[in-house]
Amino acid sequence: MKIRADIAALVREGHTNASVAHRLGCHPDTVARVRRALRCPPADVLGRLYAEAVPTGRVKDYRPERMPTSPAQQAANRARLMAALRDAA
Repeated sequence: MKIRADIAALVREGHTNASVAHRLGCHPDTVARVRRALRCPPADVLGRLYAEAVPTGRVKDYRPERMPTSPAQQAANRARLMAALRDAA
């Protein structure tokens, strides 16, 4: 398969298949074939999630903004809040 340089360049820049197809006036399936031939991951959000998924069902390198607190920590926070509200009244 001969790969068009302009498609390959846009794929490597991270454009989606639809974006490349629209810019160059070709079919999105052509861009998808080039992406597979270059062994580049999918550029769409859902495709990235599927590509990065690990067997545990979690997404690789996902770090939540805030870690969930344990039940003991929740109880301690609640007690501190109640004490602060009692002192303020």
